[in-house]
Amino acid sequence: MVQEISSKAEFVTRIAEGIDDERKDRLIVLDCYATWCGPCRAIAPKIIQFSQDYPDVEFYKMDVDTVTDVAGDLGVRAMPTFYFYKGGKKIDEVVGADTSAIKAKIEKYRGGAAAAAAAVDAKNDVEIEEA
Repeated sequence: MVQEISSKAEFVTRIAEGIDDERKDRLIVLDCYATWCGPCRAIAPKIIQFSQDYPDVEFYKMDVDTVTDVAGDLGVRAMPTFYFYKGGKKIDEVVGADTSAIKAKIEKYRGGAAAAAAAVDAKNDVEIEEA
């Protein structure tokens, strides 16, 4: 599920400072979008799919025309812009509707037991060629 951030207070509570011990290692993805932005609308279904594919990652979206103070603080200059957070700190970003880059960042930063299990599965998924 992708949750909407509708105020600076909500941004601070959910992403920037409201990180408890249980969530400190969890990856958070923030989609900064605008309702008039065609690429934002086009990528939205894929972000919803990512939220279902990666239940260990928290997904949020924020309309830059509604939460202008946070958009300004973050320095959003193009939409969509995706910010990646861990422990309340921004660790990376992707500018533009590049699903491959977003997925790569999710895979890189999600960590935890789920990522370790996926890495083991990938390592064990070896094709054997018959002679």
